[in-house]
Amino acid sequence: MNRFSLSVSTAIARVTESALGPYQSAVVRIGFSATWLLFLVREFPHRLELYGPDGPWDWELARQLIDSNGAFTALMWSDGRGWFEAVYALALLSSALLLLGWRTRAMSVLFMVGVLSLQNRSVFMGDGGDNVLHLMSIYLVFMRCGQVWSLDARRARREQAARARGERVPDRVGPVLWAAAGFVLVTVTVAGRFHSEWSIPALLWTAWVAQGLWWAVGRLRKSTEPRILLDVIGNILHNGALVVIMTEACLIYATAGWYKIQGSRWQDGTAVYYPLHLDYFSPWPALADLLAGSGTMVLLATYGTVIVQVAFPFTLFNRRLKNVLLALMMVEHAVIAVVLGLPFFSLAMIATDAVFLPTPFLQRLGGWAARARGRLFSGGGRTATAKPPAQEEPEHARVGFTA
Repeated sequence: MNRFSLSVSTAIARVTESALGPYQSAVVRIGFSATWLLFLVREFPHRLELYGPDGPWDWELARQLIDSNGAFTALMWSDGRGWFEAVYALALLSSALLLLGWRTRAMSVLFMVGVLSLQNRSVFMGDGGDNVLHLMSIYLVFMRCGQVWSLDARRARREQAARARGERVPDRVGPVLWAAAGFVLVTVTVAGRFHSEWSIPALLWTAWVAQGLWWAVGRLRKSTEPRILLDVIGNILHNGALVVIMTEACLIYATAGWYKIQGSRWQDGTAVYYPLHLDYFSPWPALADLLAGSGTMVLLATYGTVIVQVAFPFTLFNRRLKNVLLALMMVEHAVIAVVLGLPFFSLAMIATDAVFLPTPFLQRLGGWAARARGRLFSGGGRTATAKPPAQEEPEHARVGFTA
């Protein structure tokens, strides 16, 4: 009984004392923000037809759908082109800043607003990757995804060094962002523009209040108990969101694999052959013909896809086997991106898979990137070997607007 109690207390302490998976969280942040940013840039010339006033799914049709399903979209607040351009620009800007890790708490909320606003405005655009991005944009709000590989982490190190020298470090940008967000929320709420269900508006208000409370408590010097309590709550929310992402990834692969097993074309090993001959999924017809021309290749791809998807959730407790299947799935998505012309679906799935990447590999990857950056900015000269940041949660995750 004592051993069981000790195990439970150790597990509780691990969940509450730190935000787990800082490198995995950073990869998820970078992956999904880059995916959405690249999509918005690619579709920029067609934005008015896809999500704006020039599309076949016009504003009135979108209004009727929103009234029936209660989905959130800021594009329903006005039918003017100027407002649409502002929301699209906000989506671009928030994606870029979240990618860089600048004020990640605030940018994760704006990123979610941009994703939901555009996707819910025209629900018939996109593919399966949109569904993944839709959900992950919400999960990112609960995560401390700027602990490493972010401008926030760099600023936190500089602030910590300044405090060690006895210097006072004021934060002017955070309160300005918080005040501007509050003004928008109050205006929209009073004007009755929230036509969606209560969940997203409640999340926006909760995030705004929590940010203000976090900032205020972080500057109290008399007592540390409120800071510790908020830190514990933040760790629990982060770790819970991380578990949800892992669970969802397993469900995606498990359901996809088991549904494939029930199909006759997957059973006889020919399923991969057919999408290779669809014009919509053939950006490189010669490459598709080359792959489809080999019966052995089609058979291996068909059965291999099913085996990897069904087996992956059962390999999570075997690190080596999990890493092998993880690499195979990422390669599979890369092939899908090139052969079937689904780059953003593949990027979204690779970003989801990244939550399972081992920490030592990500630390080495960060070291390689740091050395490459050093060589680039030093003109190719010799640079000091960059030491990857420690896995422990940095100080900036505890106080302010930057975690």
